[in-house]
Amino acid sequence: MEISHTEENYLKAIFKISEKQDKPASTNSISSEMKTSAASVTDMIKRLSEKELINYERYRGVTLTAEGARIATHLIRKHRLWEVFLVDKLGFSWDEVHEIAEQLEHIKSPELVEKLDGFLEYPRFDPHGDPIPDADGIFATRKQIQLSDMAIGAKGVVVGVQDHTTPFLQYLDQMGLVLGTSLKVLEYYEYDESMKVAIGEQDSRTLSKKVCQNLFVQVENN
Repeated sequence: MEISHTEENYLKAIFKISEKQDKPASTNSISSEMKTSAASVTDMIKRLSEKELINYERYRGVTLTAEGARIATHLIRKHRLWEVFLVDKLGFSWDEVHEIAEQLEHIKSPELVEKLDGFLEYPRFDPHGDPIPDADGIFATRKQIQLSDMAIGAKGVVVGVQDHTTPFLQYLDQMGLVLGTSLKVLEYYEYDESMKVAIGEQDSRTLSKKVCQNLFVQVENN
């Protein structure tokens, strides 16, 4: 069965939406994720249903079939492996690689993907801290929480980001909040839900609620 790049992108979008909210993806959420019209989404839902890659129930939403999930997971695997390659081997920064990986993820060769994985020594997480599924589609797991959920006095290490946009990643670079950075929560401000944190060896910084919600941290056990 031939699958177009656009169809693959829709399957990946549905997978990510469903994973994030733990329920079927709505037409509106797919439209927002794909940055396209509701009419285009409706047409694509019909095409993917005919290929038995999704299940659609009116008023309930869209879920992937086993085959649809397999394709989406493999696409995510390729995307994240290419991001590791671009950052670790070609020297791209983490805010530069998403669009390039979007193009490379559509390369079909399974042999290339497996050799790429081996060449990179089987990474479990990409440059943004997202888990890379293995050849069987199994995602790596770890204990992590949002910075906004950390208690005052708690220490941890930045392990991932929820927002992958270029402005946010560049902001984190400026703040010194890259992956692997140690931090400690010093204060919590109830008024605007911002937090004062000590970042590595730097002076303390006050971070907005939005920033704290978009950072994943692995808490250190005292």
